[in-house]
Amino acid sequence: MTKGRGVIVGLIDTGVEARLPELQGVVLRGKQFAGGSGDGRTDKDTEKGGHGTAMAVSIAGQGGGSGLVGVAPEARILPLVGGSYYYTDRIRYAVDHGARVINISQSTASASCPPETQEAVTYAIERDVIIVASAGNRAIDKSTLSLPQNCAGVLVVGSLDADLNMWDKSTPGSTVMAAAPGVDVGAIGKAGIYAKGRRGTSYAAAFTSGLVALMRSRYPKMSGREVVQRMLYTARDVDTKGWDERSGYGALIPYSALTAKVPANAPNPVYERFDQLTKPSQASAKPATRTSNDSVAGQGHNALRTALIGVVGLILVVALIGFLYLRKIGTGAQ
Repeated sequence: MTKGRGVIVGLIDTGVEARLPELQGVVLRGKQFAGGSGDGRTDKDTEKGGHGTAMAVSIAGQGGGSGLVGVAPEARILPLVGGSYYYTDRIRYAVDHGARVINISQSTASASCPPETQEAVTYAIERDVIIVASAGNRAIDKSTLSLPQNCAGVLVVGSLDADLNMWDKSTPGSTVMAAAPGVDVGAIGKAGIYAKGRRGTSYAAAFTSGLVALMRSRYPKMSGREVVQRMLYTARDVDTKGWDERSGYGALIPYSALTAKVPANAPNPVYERFDQLTKPSQASAKPATRTSNDSVAGQGHNALRTALIGVVGLILVVALIGFLYLRKIGTGAQ
């Protein structure tokens, strides 16, 4: 049905080794924001052997070399490297350069979402861009202790295995909304070597971003809100029944998200949380004070007007009676 054609995925990571056969023709010129120069098409990862490259192949791998094909092989990757602690520059750059989904398979410790980061997320959402973030690989922590995971409007994803069991190190928290594969997966590093048995919520986020690319390609006029709504509504319940802190609403099922009939009023907790934070409530939006004051003033004016009319009417009646009385006296004298 769809391979993600026409969709750009903004990849905030360590860069992407664009020369690899798995990524031929996939990686656009991105940007290196700090710590050197470049366009993002070289993986700068010195610790994990090419984290950004692994994410790019998971999303849009072409199958060349290793045969590994990504979830959305006709999507394109916009690599964004380095930058501010708050992710603001990279999020805004991705939005301004055509990304329809942004993948952030990383996090920064923070007890709350800084205003700068929330403003950047809001900037993306208002321009119909979906942001996907990995939940994290620290089971003892909470997703609310990291950014951008604790920012309203971000789709946070945990990691599960092929048997739909949640990975024990997947970070739980109130912002986790779904789960995707992230245990014993295959990956390509920046050296171009295939390795299996990789684990982490980074892969879960990458596969989810691939699913978003599939949906945005299949339904180009569908809003980001509806895309996320469909994904969550069609998720398969795993782990604890109903929503839970580790799996959210369950495992994302691409075929169901693409084909199922989803009610227009189906819940959308990701955007509901965003709306609660960024939009005034219905009550506060109403000009209650003004209406109340106007009403009181109007009642006062009405009462005064009624009194004046009554006084004038009484005067006219008295005058008429007096006129008739005098006229009667005058008639009798003649």
